[in-house]
Amino acid sequence: MNSMSASAKLPQRGAKTIFSVTSGNFLEMYDFMVFGYYATAIAKTFFPGTNPFASLMLTLMTFGAGFLMRPLGAIVLGAYIDHHGRRKGLLLTLGLMALGTLTIACIPGYATLGIAAPILILLGRLLQGFSAGVELGGVSVYLAEVAPKNRKGFYVSWQSGSQQVAVIFAALLGLMLNHLLSRDQVTEWGWRIPFVVGCLIVPFLFWIRRMLEETEAFSKRTHHPSMKEIMRSVAGHWALVLAGMLIVVTTTVMFYMITAFTPTFGKTVLMMSDRQSFLVTMAVGISNLFWLPVMGAFSDRVGRRPLLLFFTLLMVFTAWPSLRWLVKDASFGHLLEVELWLSFMYAGYNGAMVVYLTEVMPVQLRASGFSMAYSLATALFGGFTPAVCSYLIHITGDKSMPGVWLTLSALCGLAGALMIPRLLKQYQAEQAAPAVNALHSGSGG
Repeated sequence: MNSMSASAKLPQRGAKTIFSVTSGNFLEMYDFMVFGYYATAIAKTFFPGTNPFASLMLTLMTFGAGFLMRPLGAIVLGAYIDHHGRRKGLLLTLGLMALGTLTIACIPGYATLGIAAPILILLGRLLQGFSAGVELGGVSVYLAEVAPKNRKGFYVSWQSGSQQVAVIFAALLGLMLNHLLSRDQVTEWGWRIPFVVGCLIVPFLFWIRRMLEETEAFSKRTHHPSMKEIMRSVAGHWALVLAGMLIVVTTTVMFYMITAFTPTFGKTVLMMSDRQSFLVTMAVGISNLFWLPVMGAFSDRVGRRPLLLFFTLLMVFTAWPSLRWLVKDASFGHLLEVELWLSFMYAGYNGAMVVYLTEVMPVQLRASGFSMAYSLATALFGGFTPAVCSYLIHITGDKSMPGVWLTLSALCGLAGALMIPRLLKQYQAEQAAPAVNALHSGSGG
């Protein structure tokens, strides 16, 4: 078997491991997508008011508020994973995530509970965000540590790949609900069905994750750092975490733009039907699912940074013009074309970015450092993408303003990709200096 066919075929054990690890990641992203897809219905249920835009913005801000808990979850749960193990951490995050989903699925609306209803929904989102703060990091680190040396990009790409399965599944469920129920029924109670479905698959996901084995890389380590040691190490590598955050900004803004915000953008800005918006979103998920492993495998061959630099520059020069072209002549076909182009750029970049972030983080803080960089980017930029884009369109009257937001995010990724190699050399030099000094001191004695 030649190398191309060998790399294209997953070993049976590898496929089983990837499926087991990413199953919980599917639930995390599924919950976030459903909340974004049904933002208008959730707004009417929990944030009723005379101003539809204000109600929608409150819902989108609640969507974004969940991301504010990610940095806390990253450091607390990331330290737990780095100390107690990858397997235990993945089980814990799945349990917390399921509890947050159950809260959103079952809480009665404002008409029943009054102000308590939106507060409880916010708490459910915060709990989801806390668990999600380390879910991506835990999954990515696990896959990177179990992957064959020359296939890390391909293996780790399935972390993002599982998110696309969630996008596709949520969009299909949305299409089915809009076919079986009237718009009023979906708005009144039908939007809860996807959350209930998420709750129903939790026992299956727990069963799968319980069968995971601890990674060999973690088991071989003789010292597992304490929370205090990890906090000190993260603080000592703050510049690397910040640069990591910058490269994540690009991917998280792109992702929430082309998935969670697409139904709202299509319906409320471009005046598409629910069916058209969900079809485009589903097509984006399928496109992402195809390109992510392809680009992850490609990064194993050509390296991570060449892809990061190429795709950030491509975004800088094409994101805003693509949105301008779309809004000047909005149609289902044009929306599909633009979203698929953005999908290609997102997947090309992300296929290299996630595995690169696992590689540049020091081993003693691999889960917590990765998760902190990822959660900061999502909390400060990506998670608020639907709200920011809606607000920019509202205050400027320019429907193409999301393209400006995408361009700014690409510039962040470009800056981070340029910074990281210099920071790594700096840290290596600092670590080598004590050893050299000790050697000279011993020689002088």
